[in-house]
Amino acid sequence: MATLFIGNKNYSSWSMRPWLALRWGGIAFEERVLQLGMLGYGKSKQPAVLAASPSGRVPALQMESGVVIWDSLAICEWAAERAPDLWPQDAEARAIARAVTAEMHSGFQALRRDAPMNLRRRAPAREWHQDVVGDVTRIEEMWADCRKRFGASGPFLLGRRTIADAFYAPVATRFRTYAIPLSPAAQSYCDTIFADADFQEWDEAAAREPWTQPDTDGI
Repeated sequence: MATLFIGNKNYSSWSMRPWLALRWGGIAFEERVLQLGMLGYGKSKQPAVLAASPSGRVPALQMESGVVIWDSLAICEWAAERAPDLWPQDAEARAIARAVTAEMHSGFQALRRDAPMNLRRRAPAREWHQDVVGDVTRIEEMWADCRKRFGASGPFLLGRRTIADAFYAPVATRFRTYAIPLSPAAQSYCDTIFADADFQEWDEAAAREPWTQPDTDGI
């Protein structure tokens, strides 16, 4: 059985993504949560994280052979090789799913910077920098386009659950945490994510975690 090393469930958006993909794909794995330090694992490489991941970052998946995959999208692609339904079967739909996933994997830096994932928090509405507003607008446009194309087959971005939804699930939580106003269609998609049983399991586990990160909680 593979082992997935993840960070604190309340804060680690990148850990949530492959965890959901593995669960949705029906792939058995052992979960090991590593408490991330106050400064975040990107600023101070922690020995426990370095022991699990050559990059010093989580998530990281250790396969049965001992080989480690240390990138969230690479872990999801590994999962899709074992559970092909994690990507759409139609070639064009699969290409769109990969495009929206890749855009999340490499983009939306302003939203990440100013609205980090913090599942337990409920912050009051506020004014956002224009670059954050631009990120939110682009995400809403992308979600709307996917739902227009594929909405007839189900409530997720490509109809049924795919890796694309695993990548945008943490984004939906950011909108909830910081009371970011959304269109009815975008809010409906967020509600679809929040109703998913596997997401709820992660969310409930995050609520039980004893760890805090005051620097993140203060944003």
